[in-house]
Amino acid sequence: MCWAACDRMANAAEALGLTEKRLYWSERAARIRERIETAAWREDGRLMSATFDGDVLDASLLQLLDLRFLSPDDQRFLGTMAAVEAGLRRGSHMLRYAAEDDFGMPETAFNVCTFWFIEALQLTGRSADARALFEEMLTRRTGAGLLSEDIDPVTGELWGNYPQTYSLVGMINCASLLSRPWSSIR
Repeated sequence: MCWAACDRMANAAEALGLTEKRLYWSERAARIRERIETAAWREDGRLMSATFDGDVLDASLLQLLDLRFLSPDDQRFLGTMAAVEAGLRRGSHMLRYAAEDDFGMPETAFNVCTFWFIEALQLTGRSADARALFEEMLTRRTGAGLLSEDIDPVTGELWGNYPQTYSLVGMINCASLLSRPWSSIR
């Protein structure tokens, strides 16, 4: 996120015609990017790690696309996405991570992570998979059309905070991404 902040500050400075500020923020973004690419890349696994010191998988790595750190056709992203899918996907749902935390081993999936995965599927050309998973997630909504924070990947039971803004924003973002453009509607 530090890289994204510096990168966006450079973009804003450029739009405002602030050349010195653009150079300042661009240089910082470049340094942070180099550090991330060097320290988080795992050549042996062909993936980005969520940490500099280990091989930690975290579904937030899927956000490398949304942040425009990597592109959908970048082999580093495709390898990372494959690793996240293999390590964190539980049926139709994505865990945020599969490591023990203060609450023990995760038992429920974090709904927004599934929506991040749907976005990544769509942007990497797996449109049919993205649509099928999105439609599956829509069946998990309550009668009021809402989602909770988490879901039990075995039973489908909603868990955690309800309603959950992250889940709903993920649903809206995916609906927009998967929708046909207005120009194609006659």
